This record gives sequence, C-alpha cells and structure tokens, in this order.
Amino acid sequence: MVLCMSSMILGGCIPSPKKQTEAITVEENPNMMYMLVGSYATPEEEGIKVYNFDEQNGNSQYISGIKGISNPSFLIPSADGERIYAVGEDSGKSSTANAIKFDKEQKKLTLLNSQPTDGGAPCYITLSPSEKFVLTANYMGGSITVFPLDKDGKLKSETRLISFTGNSLDKERQTQPHLHCIEFTPDHKYLLASDLGTDQIHVFPVSENVTDGVSHSLLNESEEFNIKVESGSGPRHICFHPNQKFAYLINEISGKVIAFSYDKGKLNAIQYIEADTVGAKGSGDIHISPDGKFLYASNRLKADGIAIFSINQEEGTLTKTGYQLTGIHPRNFIISRNGRYLLVACRDSNSIQVFERDSQTGLLKDTGKTIKTNKPVCLKFTF
Repeated sequence: MVLCMSSMILGGCIPSPKKQTEAITVEENPNMMYMLVGSYATPEEEGIKVYNFDEQNGNSQYISGIKGISNPSFLIPSADGERIYAVGEDSGKSSTANAIKFDKEQKKLTLLNSQPTDGGAPCYITLSPSEKFVLTANYMGGSITVFPLDKDGKLKSETRLISFTGNSLDKERQTQPHLHCIEFTPDHKYLLASDLGTDQIHVFPVSENVTDGVSHSLLNESEEFNIKVESGSGPRHICFHPNQKFAYLINEISGKVIAFSYDKGKLNAIQYIEADTVGAKGSGDIHISPDGKFLYASNRLKADGIAIFSINQEEGTLTKTGYQLTGIHPRNFIISRNGRYLLVACRDSNSIQVFERDSQTGLLKDTGKTIKTNKPVCLKFTF
C-alpha cells in the first residue's frame, strides 16, 4: 500500500502542495473546476482549501489553502469565483464572517477582512442576488446577520441582526430558535430561513434599496411570514428543482424530506418522505442532480450515507430508489455540473469521497478516489 499525507487520486499520491506549480489550470481545461473546501480547523491550520477537480475523470489535485480563520465550516464563492465568504463557526463573541480574495492566476487565497456576526455559531453563509450583501445563519440563539459589502468586496461593520423567538416539540434540541440555512428563491424575490428550533421557515420579501450606487437595505422585515412544518421536524437545508416549481427541505430531527410546490414565496407541502429510516436524528444536506431527475440527502450518526430519490417531473413527488453508505459523519456534498460525480465531505473520516453517478438510475458507485483532508464540512465548485 502506498501511503500519502496529501490528497490521493486513483493510481497514486498527488504531489505535495509545494510541488504543484505544473498543475493544469481551470482556464486550460474546460473539464476542470475549482473545488472549495470549508472545515472545522484552528487558526493555525488551513481551514479553507482549494482543489482542481476534473469532472470527466473524477481526479483532483490540491492547489492552495489559507490559515488564520477559526472553524471556517461553511463558505460561498462569488459568481466570478474571485471572492469567497466564509463563516467562523465559533460560539459567542468570537464568531465571524470572513471575506477572502481568490487570485486564480497566482492560485492564492488572501483574507480581506473579518467582522463579528453578533450571533453564535454561524453555520451557513450566502450572498444576496446582487452580491451587495452577505448573510449568515447563526445557529445559537437563532438569528440572521446581514452585512453590506464595500466596492472591494469587504464586509462593512454596519450590520443588521435579525433575531427570532420560540421553541418546539423536542425538549432537548428545540428549546430555542436555531437558524440553519438561508437561501434566496430562484426568482430572487424572497429569502427562506430554515429554523430547526421552531419548526418554521421564515420568509422575507427581498427589496434591495440602492441610492447613488449604495445599497441600504435587503430584507423587508415588516412583511415577514412563516411556514410551519410538522412539530419535531427540525428544518435544516432546502433546495429548488431546476424548473423552480418545487422545493425540497431536509429535516435533521425527523429525518424526513418535505416536497413543496413553490409559487411567489409560498411553499405548500405535497409530501413527507423518510430519508433517515433508522431514527438517527442527524440528517444534513440535500441536492438535486443537474437534470432534475434525482434528489440526494445525507444522513449522519447512524447508517451514515446518502438517501437517493427519483423525482416525478410533473408532480414533484419523490420515490426512494436507493441508499449509499459513506464515510463517517457525512455533512455537505456536491454534484459536478455534468452530473457525473457526487462528492461527500465525511467530517469524521477526514476525507472527501468521490462517487460516480449513474445518470439513468441515480445510484452511486464509490470510485476510490478519496481526498484526505482534516474535518471537511462544506464543498463548493467555482470556475
């Protein structure tokens, strides 16, 4: 057996990061994408790493990384891939949002600035449709922090904190709000905020107020409304079908996926179906294949793996068609733009597993092209 401390590809070890000046770039190969990896890490470790990923053969190669951020567990790139925004998922006053520059020519990450979120354990971060604001979902205490950006993409200090109240059925995990995900609807008209602690999705109309090129507001808080789901569900992550008519919510505690019809900010539940059938209460992430035919949902704590569903294209309902075991504690996962590969961040296996997708059945096959990296949590592609 050949052992390697860096990431591996089929057939041998990838050279160490210091020897990768000959790496084929995304610009040179149309099949190549940059893969960004967020993780749990100390400031002394590379908490965010960048890899090349070839969507034709599933091979990957370490490119760069950045130290100096505590627990950059979740991140989002700008549309052009030149900036990355990451949480610093600490509790209390040390929790942060962070702006990072990605110099693609130099393959270098540089921290632009950091700002406190004023909400504990930020676990999700996103950009507004205009990319004039960054928002974090703060798990502890249940709040959203809205950061305006300056012309260089740095986070301004004039933030807006939106806090929630309430509880729900589970007396251990739902004693207070726990914001877990914030997503803009595909029409860019609403923000959906999944609240694990109160079994609600908070919905905010979006109104980006711009005067003399300066954005002053984003969310219309006075018109917020809530969508209630089954008590004890624990809403976590949500995704939309490519046709924008359906949305799907994975619930961490109940382990169920809720299928919704979507229209003008309104989500109407049309189905509840189990992704976790063993009562692990650790469901995580959810994504749809680019062709819109299959939905995938990760489950942790017991029977760690990915539940696979086919999607009825007319009705939006789901049929469970398979289950793929993974490494330990699968968190977020991602599907390549051509739909050929699904990659899973297995936090407690210290690895990213690369699975090949069958486009006809949606089933997954482990390629063995595992990327070894410490405590990976979030995976994002950029170009």
